[in-house]
Amino acid sequence: MSRPTVTFLGGVREIGGNKVLVEDGPDRILFDFGPSFSPRMEQYYVDFLKPRTASPVQDLLEFDLLPRVEGLYSREALTDSDLRYRAPEVHGLFVSHAHADHAGYLKLVDPEIPVHVGEGTRRMLAAIEASSPSMKYGDHDWRVFTDRSPVRVGRLEVVPYPVDHSIPFAYGFLVRTSEGTVVYTGDFRQHGPRAADTHAFLAAAAKEAPAALITEGTRAGPDSRRDLSEEGVRRGVDRILESSGSLALACTYPRDVDRLRTLYDAAQAAEREMVVSARTAHLLAEVAPLFPSGAVPVVGRTPGLSVYARKKRRVASWEGPYLEAALGAETLRTRGERYLLALDFFHFPELIDLRPPRGSPFIHSMSEPFSEDDVDDQVLHNWLDHFGLSFHQMHASGHASGPELLEIVRHMAATRVYPIHTEHPEAFESAGPRVTSPELGRAYPIGGGA
Repeated sequence: MSRPTVTFLGGVREIGGNKVLVEDGPDRILFDFGPSFSPRMEQYYVDFLKPRTASPVQDLLEFDLLPRVEGLYSREALTDSDLRYRAPEVHGLFVSHAHADHAGYLKLVDPEIPVHVGEGTRRMLAAIEASSPSMKYGDHDWRVFTDRSPVRVGRLEVVPYPVDHSIPFAYGFLVRTSEGTVVYTGDFRQHGPRAADTHAFLAAAAKEAPAALITEGTRAGPDSRRDLSEEGVRRGVDRILESSGSLALACTYPRDVDRLRTLYDAAQAAEREMVVSARTAHLLAEVAPLFPSGAVPVVGRTPGLSVYARKKRRVASWEGPYLEAALGAETLRTRGERYLLALDFFHFPELIDLRPPRGSPFIHSMSEPFSEDDVDDQVLHNWLDHFGLSFHQMHASGHASGPELLEIVRHMAATRVYPIHTEHPEAFESAGPRVTSPELGRAYPIGGGA
């Protein structure tokens, strides 16, 4: 019988797009299935130029932006594609977390293939679908796993471990095969509020004496980002709010629950009310039951949290309850010193109505641009310069730093190391000859001194 293998169908020399196939005899399981954030995708699809919804696989295969795998895609997604439909030949798909680059292509997967997720991830995906018309994940045989409890798929055994990341309910996995254990980290960090989870996962992984370590490497190689912790972000926001007597604005990822909690706590300490979008309010309400009571603020139940009444022609049914007591631009403009408004980049046109006093603080609590000519970054500063806002960068990365990654690789002492989710796999070469920069679509044997 053939030895178990791991094949990288995405995430090779790119940020995002992880698609890791592990096979052992007749059993095949896939880890993550999302689009890439790399320039390769943007060579063909950008902004409003997207694959056609009537033939998504056909359009993505045209430019090799999806793996050509039979027995994976749904019959509907394969419309007009030259890849023929076959009954499922992948026996399970495990999602490490709810970021789009790991889960965004689930809608293309055959609904008969079981999709394994944590309870929190399942809730987040449902909340995102409900509040984002453009984000759909499809109908699936959803199977919710339990932290650290093995899931059997044929001869393969998968043990999900929670890890710290910039979205809650993220996981790394131990994958036990007939020739040894494969460790797949997903995306992780060690400097957030759940650092202990990451440490427990890495310790458990090291005890397995893994045959292979598949690690993310987002921050490997050149990295000019400030290495703040979540506590460091809080201290910086505290200083900004203490020194400002006008409306304060913050821009963060609406799914970064930890950052929203940090901003809320800072607003409370500064005797300000935090104001968020209806979409953010909906997400917080959906995930709050999975946290300790009172840990996540919820509109209508937590003091000092309100919704911004954004200018819209149509209101979705799910938005209605959040808008009943929402605050409009005039309230925030005339009594700005009482508020911290946390919206996102695509809500910038609200500044035209808000018109904060020149010099008002703008807290950019998101990643720095990946390159100096980042278009979104230039557009952001055009808006800030136009309204005379004071820019403050305050962000804790969702990923481990380059030096941390190298230390983990050395300590894990896996037989083989495969860096993915990185544009700089060569940065791992100093960890020794065990490191292999994987090739897209090549099957690598597991165990037996591979």
